Amino acid sequence: MSTATPEDDHRTDSPIDGVRYIPLSFDTAHAEDSALKLVQAYAPEWSLNNAHVQFVPFTEGITNTLYKATIELPGRSRAEIDQNAILLRAYGNGTEILIDRQRELKAHTLLASRGLAPPLLARFENGLMYRFVSGDVCSPEDLRIPEVYREVAARLGEWHGSLPISPISTYPTLNGRTPGQKSSQPAPTIPIPNIWTVTASWIAALSSTTPADASRQSTLSTELSYLRTRFEQTPGLFSRPYIFAHCDLLSGNVIRQQPLPDTEEKIRPVTFIDYEYATPAPAAFDLANHFAEWGGFACEYTALPTRSARKDFLHHYTLAFYDAVLEANSNVAVEIDFRAAVEQLEEQVNSMRGLPGFYWGVWALIQQGISEIEFDYKSYAEKRLGEYWGWREAEREGKVEGSSVREKRWAEE
Repeated sequence: MSTATPEDDHRTDSPIDGVRYIPLSFDTAHAEDSALKLVQAYAPEWSLNNAHVQFVPFTEGITNTLYKATIELPGRSRAEIDQNAILLRAYGNGTEILIDRQRELKAHTLLASRGLAPPLLARFENGLMYRFVSGDVCSPEDLRIPEVYREVAARLGEWHGSLPISPISTYPTLNGRTPGQKSSQPAPTIPIPNIWTVTASWIAALSSTTPADASRQSTLSTELSYLRTRFEQTPGLFSRPYIFAHCDLLSGNVIRQQPLPDTEEKIRPVTFIDYEYATPAPAAFDLANHFAEWGGFACEYTALPTRSARKDFLHHYTLAFYDAVLEANSNVAVEIDFRAAVEQLEEQVNSMRGLPGFYWGVWALIQQGISEIEFDYKSYAEKRLGEYWGWREAEREGKVEGSSVREKRWAEE
């Protein structure tokens, strides 16, 4: 991972929100031409080595357009070339309905300051540029490999245990209380925005022009009210109901890096990319959401983690979470019932297993009307919302598991 050098400071216009700004846009109709103009505006060497500039598109995502830019000079190793590579991420059409780009910038800046994200290099009219993260992009199959998922668990535990949520949220208080709150009442513990307010804004953005659309919107709104009532105050580890959640930890956002130098172990650490959906959420939601991604975009439900795999993952997650918390509070003595903590987390993740389907189902309903990316959002919305309704069926009937393939797989030992 490489950082920008001080002499880079003059290369773009004045910074906005601490990130240099380039007054140009990425044009999907002329992708490489516009990408070349952007990297040339960022740094002079991209103009001087114009003949050696290459662009590689990444197609794993279904929200944005992503290109890797490199200068392929003769005699340089792949590691040397990748050290100075740039990623250009152009926002998907209309995604401002779904994503708060200012919150994304704040999240990325915080993560980069802690070595958990690549340095941001610049922002342009409709996207960002940042350093390329060297490594191998995971596939859904990779996520199911114990040596991989244990590293994912450890990294996610570090995120949840160490990152403050204050840079991406606020507590809507007035003199320590919300408007209208009596002085005897405790200050609120729910940050704004959060996973519930974000989802509510998505539902509000859905079309309601036809009776069917309006009925669907009303049903989803009612369901969200139920979910908020049930899960809004879920206690987390160390009694933290909300943590800094990634909220989009699919396989393509997990990068396996090379083993650390000067170590005998050949363990490959992982890092996470793409933080546009990061928002405060219960830890169990972020975990349940990641487990859902073991099935990939194809929603291969028989590939989801069984009880034993989830327990193994949560064991390593909880270890890393507590290590991160204790490191940040080394002067505070804390007694930990580790087994009870893992069991509590297991129960909470199990309770929230249907929520990712609701979240991404609503997301896909919006995307089918705005996205220019070739993807069957309509079918995806039906699949993801089907997951949710399968879970709700079990909830209504008071069953431990539902009758769907996904529910049965989730219940397997």
